[in-house]
Amino acid sequence: VALRHVKGRRGGDLVGVLLVGSGARRAITPHSDIDLIALVKGDTDGHEILRVGERLLDIRYHGYKSVEDELAYSLRLPSLLRKGRVLFDHEGVTAQLIEKSNQRFRQGPPPASINEQIRLKASCYHWLGKAEDLTEKPGTAQYLLTLFYEDCIQAFFRLRGYWLTAPVDVHRFMFSREPALADMAGQYLNATTLTDWLNFGRQFADLL
Repeated sequence: VALRHVKGRRGGDLVGVLLVGSGARRAITPHSDIDLIALVKGDTDGHEILRVGERLLDIRYHGYKSVEDELAYSLRLPSLLRKGRVLFDHEGVTAQLIEKSNQRFRQGPPPASINEQIRLKASCYHWLGKAEDLTEKPGTAQYLLTLFYEDCIQAFFRLRGYWLTAPVDVHRFMFSREPALADMAGQYLNATTLTDWLNFGRQFADLL
């Protein structure tokens, strides 16, 4: 249904459609969206969400040349596209893009500069410090701690030189590389009080 919709909307400028995300990984749950990337001629980007039966279809339109250029520096695209499943391909453009994604993935992500390393560390401790200053407002503090943890995860992948993985795979991936860090992350995620979140968060950041 989504493929017919995309073809009808984009017509002659459509060069490819990729299934990505949990659908491409064959890890769909009853609550999963179906994620599609439609590659088109030109540089026009777009986004739409459709409901088909019980599923939401998340369709993102991108100029295929722009996506190809972005592969050189993106921290997310190579790992996302290399596992994509081709649903439509005009003149092999999409298959070539997946092959380039595989090549880029094998090269590894670009190393983090010293300035980026400093920024990543500062960002993590910034949110943690803000949360520690707002213990009298537990709702706000907990929200800040979600930002803290998200930044820590981003920092883990950048500082260690790993490609980003799907969110559902983060903890398993971390455990396979650094069990002590993953164990501390687990204690943080399973904490039940603000005091414990702050305590385990501090230990997690220090170890990271």
